[in-house]
Amino acid sequence: MKKLIILLGVVGVSVSAPLIRFSTAPSMVLVLYRVMMAALLLAPVVLTKNRAELAAIGRKDLFLCLTSGLALGLHFSCYFEALRFTSIASAVALVDTEVFFVAFMLLFLFRERIPGLAWTGIVTTFAGSVIIALADAGSGSNVLLGDAIALAGALCMAVYTMIGRTCRQRITTNTYTFLVYLSAGITVLVILLCSGQPLLGYEPVNWLTALGMALFCTLLGHSVFSWGLKYESAAFISTAKLLEPVFASILGVLLFREIPSLPVIVGGCVVILGLFIYTRFSEN
Repeated sequence: MKKLIILLGVVGVSVSAPLIRFSTAPSMVLVLYRVMMAALLLAPVVLTKNRAELAAIGRKDLFLCLTSGLALGLHFSCYFEALRFTSIASAVALVDTEVFFVAFMLLFLFRERIPGLAWTGIVTTFAGSVIIALADAGSGSNVLLGDAIALAGALCMAVYTMIGRTCRQRITTNTYTFLVYLSAGITVLVILLCSGQPLLGYEPVNWLTALGMALFCTLLGHSVFSWGLKYESAAFISTAKLLEPVFASILGVLLFREIPSLPVIVGGCVVILGLFIYTRFSEN
């Protein structure tokens, strides 16, 4: 049942890419709107039900939560920016190579052994992402730039996932995600202020798309992943996210008639195969 809930969270996150395409504001502004709306929506719940926990949180846990928010803010920024240069299928698939970074962090930082066949799934997943990147290689330098930004987003997401793995053993989902989204919002706000990017003055549609991302992609997506980190392994959750390209690509076809090329489709199938192999053998 818990695994099913996590997979439903993947569905929620998959709505992000199409909503970004409907937006007209700069990507960093959309990130700011999204995470700050999520934090504001969570605030009444946290201040009502989790006030004592929030007040008693230790310095170490507070630092970890804020650092996790920093990584999440950078992840969102990379992901949104990548969608400006490359396709939905490519951006989503490459961002989701997070599983590769998480696997190595588990191995080298936490000394957690991953079964050999599970590694086969991880490597297969990464190979699928490489196929997608190579498929874009002949499409121009901007596409390759988008692919590189997406990979940077994957690394940031892995850091966020691994910190969440630690924090969620001691901190409730509401308190953890509230602090994370608030920190992510502050991170992006600082970047925007330093760059001189205007925060307001964009078309009303951006408020609607940002609200949609805050509700479906953040609260019903990333918050579900944070909840699941207490019950499932970080490697499983990061691997489950690899289904996102499937849902996002389907939406891309339905809404934008953005048909993936044959190599991208092949790469996506390889990614799904890797997910199946990992899920099948990771617990053995």
